[in-house]
Amino acid sequence: MDYTLAILFSLLQLLSGGTAAPLQEEVVKMKSKVKWMAEQLMVRLDKDFLVPAGLTLSPPADDLDGPSSIVAVLEGYNSLISDTLNGVSQVKFDISSLTGYLDQWRQGHCSEQRPKPSVPGPLQELQSRKEFIHTVSIEALMRVKEFLNLLLKNLDHLETC
Repeated sequence: MDYTLAILFSLLQLLSGGTAAPLQEEVVKMKSKVKWMAEQLMVRLDKDFLVPAGLTLSPPADDLDGPSSIVAVLEGYNSLISDTLNGVSQVKFDISSLTGYLDQWRQGHCSEQRPKPSVPGPLQELQSRKEFIHTVSIEALMRVKEFLNLLLKNLDHLETC
């Protein structure tokens, strides 16, 4: 009888350990893919879009509060980038790919859905100045770059649902 209980306990430990490992492996894989996508987007932004002389941005005030807030911020900036700006279509596609991947991962791995995060201050400010299409687009591109830098330095925030 004691052997049966010991074997059952060992099997239970094995099963509980076995189910926890793939989740950590999935998180590592997701973070690795997000890092790669963000780095590729940074390279494209560095290569295709130079910061105009005299353009200074206020310090980033965007939040990294899990995948849902990251998706909201990147989608918000992406919506402000004008399609008429030269060479921007691939950047917009890359941003959409990154947000789509993060959103899909969040929906598949976060059981508790959080309410949609509020729009951060810098994004709200840009949205209020939509009449200056190209100026807003360039600033949105620069803010995407800053946000990606912040994300790359804080990939652990992706683990928070």
